[in-house]
Amino acid sequence: MRAMKEIGTVAVAENLARVQERIEAARRRAGWRSEVRLVAVTKQVPPERIAEAYRAGVRHFGENRVQEFEDKRRWLVLPEAVWHLVGHLQTNKARRAVELFDRLDSLDSARLAEKIAGAAAAMKRTVPVLVQVHLGEEATKHGIEPELALEMVEQMARLEAIAIEGLMTMPPFLEPAERVRPYFRRLRELAEEIDRRRLPSVRMSELSMGMSHDFEVAIEEGATQVRLGTALFGPRPAR
Repeated sequence: MRAMKEIGTVAVAENLARVQERIEAARRRAGWRSEVRLVAVTKQVPPERIAEAYRAGVRHFGENRVQEFEDKRRWLVLPEAVWHLVGHLQTNKARRAVELFDRLDSLDSARLAEKIAGAAAAMKRTVPVLVQVHLGEEATKHGIEPELALEMVEQMARLEAIAIEGLMTMPPFLEPAERVRPYFRRLRELAEEIDRRRLPSVRMSELSMGMSHDFEVAIEEGATQVRLGTALFGPRPAR
């Protein structure tokens, strides 16, 4: 068992090193000065593999579901870890999400924003959030339509106890990854448009876009966060 664990640890560490090299190369190609945060997506990843990533140096982790993270967290003692909710959040789980997560990266409606703000205020905390924008025509994906994003952010900005720090998107899965570039560019342009409004409690300093198959293109278009699962942990098990 110890040998198997050591092999797993090396594999995650090696994957992380390769990913970090690719992140830095993409950042240099684009000429961006800002750092790019790696958020390790741990959907269906067991606690021991998450701990391996933490030992390898990962500090930001993204979970898709409130219940899955609640089941895992008792096995995770990672003092410096920052937990992001990156999946769709139902309004009836808003309070629990505020209790469990450090950051909520998938805010996709004014009603959800109100629920989160109310729960955060009751806990006397301010929650950093990203607004999810729906780019593409995939009915299965969530987010605010881009033509409504500015109006929605203006509404959310009136709420106390949430701090809007940027935008997030999940564009279509396209090959080659270069075909996804227009979606990433659109999100950056939308963030720039919102930023020019200088809304209170709104900063467009974060762009969460790019996953394992297209993160280099996302970085070239201005991503400040990339959400990587397969590139770090390998393919998820079939369900």
